[in-house]
Amino acid sequence: MIIDLKTYGLTPDFERAAAGKPHAKLGRVVNQQRNLYRVLTATGELKAQLSGKFRHVATTQTEFPTVGDWVLLTALTSDRAQIQQVLPRRSVLARGSVHQAGQGQLIAANLDTVFICTSLNEEFNVRRLERYLTLAWESRATPVIVLTKMDLCRDLATKMAALETVSVGVETIICSVKEPASLAPLHQYTTPGRTVAFIGSSGVGKSTLINALLGRTELVTRTIRADDDKGRHTTTARQLLQLPTGGLVIDTPGMRELQLYAGNLDQTFGDVAQLATRCRFNDCSHQTEPGCAVRAAVERGELDPQRVVSYQKLQREMSYQDLNARQLEQAKIERMFGGKRAMQQVVRRAKKRR
Repeated sequence: MIIDLKTYGLTPDFERAAAGKPHAKLGRVVNQQRNLYRVLTATGELKAQLSGKFRHVATTQTEFPTVGDWVLLTALTSDRAQIQQVLPRRSVLARGSVHQAGQGQLIAANLDTVFICTSLNEEFNVRRLERYLTLAWESRATPVIVLTKMDLCRDLATKMAALETVSVGVETIICSVKEPASLAPLHQYTTPGRTVAFIGSSGVGKSTLINALLGRTELVTRTIRADDDKGRHTTTARQLLQLPTGGLVIDTPGMRELQLYAGNLDQTFGDVAQLATRCRFNDCSHQTEPGCAVRAAVERGELDPQRVVSYQKLQREMSYQDLNARQLEQAKIERMFGGKRAMQQVVRRAKKRR
């Protein structure tokens, strides 16, 4: 069986990155369950584990493969292999580890679009959307807000008004699987070779949406509890699936608790960041300092005070806040490229192509 990996998102950059290792197989991680991976190669799917050298060299969890990664493998048998290397990522979605403070946990890699899902029932929460947007902007993929279950919403205008400030610069799609025509805007992001991921809390309808896009029931779904509008966790493993449109979709487990590992606060809170440039002090905390433009905007009624509180909370929470500039840059290099050496190789290849 021969598989055209370009239909699974292979780009010239990944081909060039793999060219230096002609004896290794190139593949994309399509499924992950703990330390076991399924990797799609040009000659079929392989079950893979990390090589001993990989485990020894890796220093952080963010260097390990995740669904969507392009990797180099050494075949052991006809259907088993060892992962030797993760190729530099175009984008990566990472959250803070629930169990290890200050550590990152990868969600998906090499995405073009991140669909941030929330349902238009009692689960709707603007502050939670700010948190997801902060995570998505940092990934380098394009965030899109997807409001699901519009058939259950009785106050759409009120919720859209609450979302207005948060969603600046981000497309918002309102849909319901009970109204297939409402799903049409999603298709523009699922063209051949492009990869999208659905993220959001448990029970907001991610798996149901993906099933609708697939045109079949691939993923297990459960209805929300009628008594409290809370969702039950259904997806337990990350996987990459090909859509009838030719695009690729990654389903991710619902997140009951979203800890930030890193995030782009300036993009998510552009209004606050712009006002902050007018503060008297560069390191203004927007609390008690004189000449604070952010507080002044709140007092004039031009800025929602809850938005400032959310901004400050996320700023304190992000694990990078205590790192100096050099440590911050090193942490980002490790997350995107797998280390400084890998980044230098990418730079050298780019210079040769000039």
